[in-house]
Amino acid sequence: MIKTYKFRIYPTTAQVEKMEKTLGTCRFLYNDCLADRKNAYERTGITVGYYDQQYELKNREGINIHSKVAQDVLRRLQKAYDSFFRRVKNGENPGYPRFQGYDRYNSFTYSQSGFKILDNGKLRLSKIGDLKLIQHREIEGKIKTITVKREGNQWYASFSTELKIEIEPVEIKSAVGIDVGIKTLAVLSNGEEIPNIKTTNNYEKRLAKIQRKLSRMKKGSNNRKKQKVKVQNIHKKIKNVRNDYLHKQSTKLVIEWDLIVLEDLQIENMIKNHKLAKSIADVSWNKFASMMKYKAEWAGKEVVFVNPRNTSKTCSNCGYIQNMPLEKRIYDCPKCNLVLDRDYNAAINILNRVGTTQMSTPVEMFVGMSMNQEALCESAG
Repeated sequence: MIKTYKFRIYPTTAQVEKMEKTLGTCRFLYNDCLADRKNAYERTGITVGYYDQQYELKNREGINIHSKVAQDVLRRLQKAYDSFFRRVKNGENPGYPRFQGYDRYNSFTYSQSGFKILDNGKLRLSKIGDLKLIQHREIEGKIKTITVKREGNQWYASFSTELKIEIEPVEIKSAVGIDVGIKTLAVLSNGEEIPNIKTTNNYEKRLAKIQRKLSRMKKGSNNRKKQKVKVQNIHKKIKNVRNDYLHKQSTKLVIEWDLIVLEDLQIENMIKNHKLAKSIADVSWNKFASMMKYKAEWAGKEVVFVNPRNTSKTCSNCGYIQNMPLEKRIYDCPKCNLVLDRDYNAAINILNRVGTTQMSTPVEMFVGMSMNQEALCESAG
């Protein structure tokens, strides 16, 4: 099992300068190696790979960074190519790996060596020095890599560790279907709703004001650089608030339920709708689902994804299917007279579909665990 721990670091002015130079060197190496690959193929048809460039790494001049950091740059470039060819193979039309500008290359990684956590609470990084580290919790497992990242005018260190533990799967005694949305973050099959805090909207006016001020400043000036950091800090604030909320809600769900059933949504296709793209990106369904998935794995529980087809159109009581445009918020079944919120109805359908999904733990149908269907009909009158 791989776990990641992220801590704030407080470098001195001299150490910030060294880390900025390290980022600059990494970016130069990345772009130079990308140019070598591109030129070699265009001129000779020869494909240059990771191991070819790693062998030539020792002969490159001006690479005054730790060897493991330099090798990670080449691995990062190789991942970009692997992703590009994988998407081409799948019939997509991806952009070719591109050169990295100053604002697009913000981290470097030590793998296996070049770092050490000292007894005095500091982090020692080769070629940089001893940095003040705020370690707010113990690190479990063997540290495999450390990634140093610049976020605005702040710096962070992320530790990836390897844990060798066996997790016993729990007996599934409770299950819930979850329908994610925009109006509310999620509606559960027991009727509970998780509000959408609409993080971006809360900071939109403040962000727009700072961005307008940035647009009026002269390019390349120090004041523009300072204002740019303010914009970056607002974006970071939005991200942190959103992640904090998603972590709290996903942890709560994993604690309460042994089996969580979600829709297997194709979000890339959904955000092509420009009217909904901003709202979908802000609510972060993918991140919410991934948080629940890895937390459930740690707890010995399960997250299952089911086919989302017609979950909002199908009556959860009798199975009747009708058209349900987005503006129609109440599901009114003409066949069995069931009347309830469309998202609640969809959440029940999502839970019902777990019986057709391949699971690692056998489980019976959990229809009755949300709410008795006869009771739903009675409550609908």
